[in-house]
Amino acid sequence: MSSKDRVLEFLEHNKEDYISGEFMAESLGLSRTAVWKAIKELRKQGYVIEASSKKGYLLGMSNDIISELGILAELEDVSKNSLSSVLVKQGMIHIHESLDSTNRTAKEMAISGAPGGTVVIAKSQTLGKGRREHEFFSPEGGIYMSIILTPEMLPSLEPDVVTALAGVSVCEAVQTLCGIEPGIKPVNDLFVDGKKICGILVESGTEFDTGTVQWIVIGIGINFDSDINEFPKELKSIAGALFEPGKATITKNRLIAAIICNLLRLRAESTKDVMKAYNDRLI
Repeated sequence: MSSKDRVLEFLEHNKEDYISGEFMAESLGLSRTAVWKAIKELRKQGYVIEASSKKGYLLGMSNDIISELGILAELEDVSKNSLSSVLVKQGMIHIHESLDSTNRTAKEMAISGAPGGTVVIAKSQTLGKGRREHEFFSPEGGIYMSIILTPEMLPSLEPDVVTALAGVSVCEAVQTLCGIEPGIKPVNDLFVDGKKICGILVESGTEFDTGTVQWIVIGIGINFDSDINEFPKELKSIAGALFEPGKATITKNRLIAAIICNLLRLRAESTKDVMKAYNDRLI
């Protein structure tokens, strides 16, 4: 990692405490000057880093920049709290400013041999899609992510179970972190107060000769703090968001990490429990 990434990782893991430049430099094996330059570069990228001449540096709580290091730091925290292991490691999270579709990119990566647990994230999509090729409007302010799962990472390959697993994973993450309880409208749209806040699309790749499932891609699009006023006229009456723009109580990184953790944790659940949790949320 570059010095900048190492400093960011250090700050992400110590978000509740001021860290002196001297201590950070000694811990990372860097010079004080290198730490200062890294802080300066991070601020240029949009990170809010508080500074105190007596206390040191602190990653501001207002930061909401989707990053691999931010997600990994949150994954460590979330997985500890849920007593589950997370298989996603550094280099398995791929973040893009914009893609036509995270599912399309994830499927291409799966075909090329990307391992299960690989995550593709875009800050916006130009050709986001739902079931039956319906368009999914995907402006900045949302979370657009796809995760590659292999058969051994799932409790079942039955379409109903995989669909339920995806929906329950997102619902539980939203409820736990945001205090909002979404309902599920079949097949897998999530609603809050009658407004759609999330769409989920599950796709798979199979071996033609045997029909064996090789991989499954779960695509998740969430209106996080999207400005619904900027949505197309035909969507304004049906679309909602978890938060109003700039008023989120959690970061996107934390919600992404919780969803990943849930998807991998629920693989150990019985199919009966997964289906019950899904059916209990149906609207």
